[in-house]
Amino acid sequence: MNINNRQRAIKLKRTFFVVSVILAVAALVLFLLSYTYWALSVIGLFSLWYLYFMIADYYFIEFKAERGMIRLRYFKAISFGGTSHNEIEFPQQILKKAVFENSFFGRNTDLTIFVRTQKGIAEYPSVSLTALTKDERERMADLFNSVAASN
Repeated sequence: MNINNRQRAIKLKRTFFVVSVILAVAALVLFLLSYTYWALSVIGLFSLWYLYFMIADYYFIEFKAERGMIRLRYFKAISFGGTSHNEIEFPQQILKKAVFENSFFGRNTDLTIFVRTQKGIAEYPSVSLTALTKDERERMADLFNSVAASN
């Protein structure tokens, strides 16, 4: 099974930056026209816009489960610095469990993976699946649950 949300992540990133530029230009124009109250309101609106995208925590996700291996590559879709590419790869037979945590009425989903190691159970850092569609999240959950149940 392959899941890749590259196109959706690009669209989210583009939308974020276009709306941000529009709000910044609007605030600047309003300040120059001496509409200080309105300019501050636009800056407040931008703050809410920025806060929403930071809470949503959108990630570019590439998920592959084939030939007995599970690979999950991810990085932040919207960041103001260098992006750090992360990858989780392990054989399916060492999967202990996968926990899908929903927040904001099921809109945001975080995935935490637990695997068996020689020294016990290891936990990978949580990965936000918010940028995936609901169907893609369900397919991924079904795969992880079936693999964990067979181990």
